[in-house]
Amino acid sequence: MWFWSRDPARDFPYEVTGEREELPGGWGIQKGKKKAGGDLVSVFTYDIRPGADEQTLAAKSALKRIKTLRHPNILSYVDGLETDKCLYVVTEPVTSLGTYIKSRSDSGGISELEISWGLHQIVKALSFLVNDGNLIHNNVYMSSVFVDRAGEWKLGGLDYMYPAGSEESAPKKGPELEKYNPPEKSDRSKTSREKWSADMWCLGCLIWEVFNGPLSRPTALRSLGKIPKSLVPHYCELVGANPKVRPNPARFLQNCRAPGGFFCNSFVETNLFLEEIQIKDPAERQTFFEQLSENLDSFPEDFCRHKILPQLLTAFEFGSAGAVILTPLFKIGKFLNADEYQQKIIPIIVKMFSSTDRAMRIRLLQQMENFIQYLNEPTVNAQIFPHVVHGFMDTNPAIREQTVKSMLLLAPKLNENNLNVELMKHFARLQARDDQGPIRCNTTVCLGKIASYLNPATRQRVLISAFSRATKDPFSPSRAAGVLGFAATHNFYSMNDCAGKILPGLCGVTMDPEKSVRDQAFKTIRSFLDKLESLSEDPAQLVELEKDVHAASTSPGVVGGWAGWAVTGVSSLTSKFIRTSAAGGQDVAPAQAATPGPSVSPATAPAEASKPDAVPASVPPAASSLASRYEPEEEDNEVDDNTLDRWDDEDWGSLEATHSSSKSEPNTVSDQRLTESRISAADESWGWEDSFQPVSNPKSQTPSSFSLPEGTRPASEYNWDSEGSEKHVDLFSVASEKTNQKQDQSRSSDTMGDWGGDDNWESVEADQGLSKAEMARKKREERQREMEAKRAERRAAKGPLKLGVRKLD
Repeated sequence: MWFWSRDPARDFPYEVTGEREELPGGWGIQKGKKKAGGDLVSVFTYDIRPGADEQTLAAKSALKRIKTLRHPNILSYVDGLETDKCLYVVTEPVTSLGTYIKSRSDSGGISELEISWGLHQIVKALSFLVNDGNLIHNNVYMSSVFVDRAGEWKLGGLDYMYPAGSEESAPKKGPELEKYNPPEKSDRSKTSREKWSADMWCLGCLIWEVFNGPLSRPTALRSLGKIPKSLVPHYCELVGANPKVRPNPARFLQNCRAPGGFFCNSFVETNLFLEEIQIKDPAERQTFFEQLSENLDSFPEDFCRHKILPQLLTAFEFGSAGAVILTPLFKIGKFLNADEYQQKIIPIIVKMFSSTDRAMRIRLLQQMENFIQYLNEPTVNAQIFPHVVHGFMDTNPAIREQTVKSMLLLAPKLNENNLNVELMKHFARLQARDDQGPIRCNTTVCLGKIASYLNPATRQRVLISAFSRATKDPFSPSRAAGVLGFAATHNFYSMNDCAGKILPGLCGVTMDPEKSVRDQAFKTIRSFLDKLESLSEDPAQLVELEKDVHAASTSPGVVGGWAGWAVTGVSSLTSKFIRTSAAGGQDVAPAQAATPGPSVSPATAPAEASKPDAVPASVPPAASSLASRYEPEEEDNEVDDNTLDRWDDEDWGSLEATHSSSKSEPNTVSDQRLTESRISAADESWGWEDSFQPVSNPKSQTPSSFSLPEGTRPASEYNWDSEGSEKHVDLFSVASEKTNQKQDQSRSSDTMGDWGGDDNWESVEADQGLSKAEMARKKREERQREMEAKRAERRAAKGPLKLGVRKLD
């Protein structure tokens, strides 16, 4: 008989924890969790006491009603237990409305938006009970309303519910609840009333308590207190003495949702759309997600985390939302902790990177600073980087440009092979063969910023060759970026390289057609000369000056803050190419100046990067038009793509240290050819004047500003944009003045096609001898002469043709 004597409460599958909050009617609410899975719940407990038969009958009636009623706005029943000693009701995890409002008082209180949606839910629950279930709740006040973790209001307190028309069968209320009774209830005469009159009176009491606190006596309802003006007319209808005037819950909702009503706001509209999102058209869902991001700032944080975020994840998994959900997704992600972010958002991000949707890919790259800190190195190297590198070869210039910028954030998390081999291979190809000047410029800037993450061997092979090639680029910002690259990474070069390789190349840049590039070259030359001069005065400083040359993976701060103008300044140029039409290549939208943004530094947490003006969902027509405009005309300059990817045969350290001026033509010849092959000014005049920060004039500065102190000067000091000067020169002021001058329509393949045909950054000579373009031209001329000579020999061997003889060959 021991089995029959066991206490059923001991086998209850839920563990009750936390403090008990007392509720009217003998109930108490406590936090709990399921013993098996640990799911969080709320447990309502009622202790059966002798002498409280009426109250116990009402509690058992509540247990019966909550089991059978299912509605989104009524407290959800999970489990229950009824014994001779107690009653247990397990529901979804909730908090009483009174406790919820008190907890929000420290943070500014509950907003009217939350109250409007909460009251909307309670009225909707009453409409369901009265109009659909023919039931009277008979217990609507603050203690019978509960709030879940998403901020949704749920109607509970079903103790005194009864069917409409049988008021005599309702359990009797306790004395503490009599203040919520309508005035006609005390009137023994049978006044004409509607079945919803009592509940709507109680709804008026709930509205008063939400805005003004607990109701002390019924006469306090005459004072409006803090009730909003838009709700006052409807509130007065609820607490009117005539029960016939009180509206039906459905009509009350309709009145409050009218233009200017209390329920007419973006928060209520957003919730109503989310309730019906599964049956909405794809176009409506697309428009909703596009507008959602603008309203998230005014929505409660808990609502965004527990209501909107699951809908966004569901829309991506099972719908066709696509890239449009990224902006609200990352905005809500700021409310999550690290564990929640890893669990909910990171799997979606990894899956998005494998998508072929261009709009999604470019938005992911633009928003990378929002989630890069949550990505671990194995995930980046194994699941993200292999998909990101495809952007380097994309036909859309905006994607190539944004892929380059994203490397500033990914570089600290890349492994040895991906960073020093794969990434350098793509950078070399972009710098040598990409037809977009801004992309070549950004590639040079990015290489300088991630130089501290490269291993010493890669730095010795790549940096000098890459920056030397950049100084030969026909795009003037690329040349300036190459010069600034040398200045920012000066501590990674040996003194022999500074004297034998870097300075000779920089001296050639002093004859650059653009004054801004010449100014930067003179500043950089002075800094290197000061460094060499200090070594000459004290040779013992050699070890100190070359301490970073062979250092492995130095601090990111070494290259932080230089040449930020180059990344942000050319960001708008590529995006303007996308808006060109496929027919004539003319700019469809009016030219807009780029908005300068903060420089992205890999040394710190991801910062904001500049973004293209607009990225349409479909860009292949514009991309094809762009490719046709800049396609090389000469077949002699074409290089096999397979050759570009063969890096085993390339020698990255073969830059010659010997420079013989007697065997070369003057530098002015190559500079003149460089000017003649410049991109057409008409194609480049897309608001460059506003795209770059002004560069200070070095003539207004004293030479002492470029002298180095004892030891190595940190590269972060080479942010020349911040140095004081009397005169500022726009980086593209010269280029903009030459808009009406006659130039070539596209970048000549004679100049660009032969630069690093095998993608070897060391193949660029330091302004000594004939340039690659001149050598290629001479080779073509020699081949033409040889072919003409062979044709003449064949004609001479055949002899003169006789009359009447047909030429068979």
